[in-house]
Amino acid sequence: MKKLLILLLFAFTGLSINAQTSEELKKEQAPKNAKISKLQGEVNALQAKIDALPGWRKGAFGTIGASLSGFNNWYSRTAPNASAGNIGISINGFANLIEDTYFWRNSGAINLGWVKLDDESVAGDEGFETATDVLTLSSLYGKRLNKKWALSALGEYRTTLIDNFNNPGFLDFGVGLTWTPTNRLVVVLHPGNYNAIFSDSESSFTSSPGAKIVADYTATHNRISIKSNFSMFQSYKEAYLSNWNWTNSFGYKLWKGIGLGFDFGLRNNKQEALNNALISDVNTTFSTLDNKIQSYWLFGLSYSL
Repeated sequence: MKKLLILLLFAFTGLSINAQTSEELKKEQAPKNAKISKLQGEVNALQAKIDALPGWRKGAFGTIGASLSGFNNWYSRTAPNASAGNIGISINGFANLIEDTYFWRNSGAINLGWVKLDDESVAGDEGFETATDVLTLSSLYGKRLNKKWALSALGEYRTTLIDNFNNPGFLDFGVGLTWTPTNRLVVVLHPGNYNAIFSDSESSFTSSPGAKIVADYTATHNRISIKSNFSMFQSYKEAYLSNWNWTNSFGYKLWKGIGLGFDFGLRNNKQEALNNALISDVNTTFSTLDNKIQSYWLFGLSYSL
């Protein structure tokens, strides 16, 4: 009995010592964490000053996603011998010249995706088919009125890259004002804009004058990279000639320039919807059209340069 009490005493003493040691280590750790936070704040402040300096700023990041699968003699499936695959890639790049009296911002984005579903029991095309196909290029020049406002001119081009290149292709060009409240956010307000559309189908697509609004946010927060762009054209001619696009790219850095990425985009374009609907029903019109929001998304490995 005495030996048992002694063992219990030693056990409680050990636990007490460990508890005290843990508390002491936490007390030592607290001021070090405070110093790290202070240093990180100083680093962020220095980076903000660097970002505000005149000159070129260049960068690129994107996402690669892939999923491949195959079945051989898998009798529980309707098609026991089949293969499937999804491959997607997105690239976002920018080259901005920032000066005290003017700026010139250039950006490009590509999002491509392919899908394959091959049933070996059915003869046909066994290759990959295009699933996502987006190409966007833009160039914005601004002459500063002050630190936040500038007279500006914008050119923006959108089309597909693999299938039906420039058919349709949308080219916006116009003038107005640009607001830059921070280095990360750019808002374009152009009441004088023309939306030129290139297409073989004259019945579905019509060019028109209108107003252009663009909001672009590009930033890096520690390990996270963000690129969000909202572009809207409001036609002065007819409401159904208007359109908008919203694209987003997120990257989380895990090691050096490699990490995880997620992209998604939304689009509303009634002229594109009509052109697609006329394939199956030649009597479709803008008034009878069921115009749904277009969307795409991609998740996979990300990279940054």
